[in-house]
Amino acid sequence: MKKKNSKKSSETPKLRLGLPKGSLQDAALEKMAKAGYRIRVSDRSYVPYVDDEELEIRLIRAQEISRYVEQGYLDAGITGHDWIIENGSKVIEIGEFLFAKATRRPTRWVLAVPEESKVRSVKDLAGKRIATEVVNITRKYLRKHGVKAEVEFSWGATEVKARELVDAIVEVTETGSSLRANKLRIVDELLSSTPRMIANKESFLDDWKRQKIETLSLLLRGALEAEAKV
Repeated sequence: MKKKNSKKSSETPKLRLGLPKGSLQDAALEKMAKAGYRIRVSDRSYVPYVDDEELEIRLIRAQEISRYVEQGYLDAGITGHDWIIENGSKVIEIGEFLFAKATRRPTRWVLAVPEESKVRSVKDLAGKRIATEVVNITRKYLRKHGVKAEVEFSWGATEVKARELVDAIVEVTETGSSLRANKLRIVDELLSSTPRMIANKESFLDDWKRQKIETLSLLLRGALEAEAKV
């Protein structure tokens, strides 16, 4: 038994970190590099290489990271505040990191309608149809305002649906340029979101993992602050 334990203790401990795959992937990898972590993504492998033997990186859709952190598949991850709220994930929030795709401003989930629509407020959507990727956030918003409307999940091309298939959409935007290009008008803002580093509750109780997570957060925050000053 002692021999088996000594073998385990000699193994390098690992922290499994989830980074957002897709639109935020390049920004996340760039910021990680500035924090001192070199990560290489290969088409032949699902597991990116990182020059820190104590880290294991997993590229996962931002929409799913908070669920995997809560379930313990990941010890920590970086994802949007919006997806933590949408999934209702019970995780520990370590820090906020502004590295949006187009600007350093937070992304916003907004209620939008065609420019010619008679809808002027959420109250006008009673009995109407809304398409969005954040179904739970939208339903909570409607309940808050006492409005009963049909909310359907949208996989994409939501801007097009606003004019042809539904009465309104709840869509994410940074600058509003895409909405304006599609001749859509913002009625209200539901949620402002920025990337957050989160941790699994059990992982954070482990001294080694907590220190590793906090060190990673500190280095990443320092890199972003230095970049902001430049």
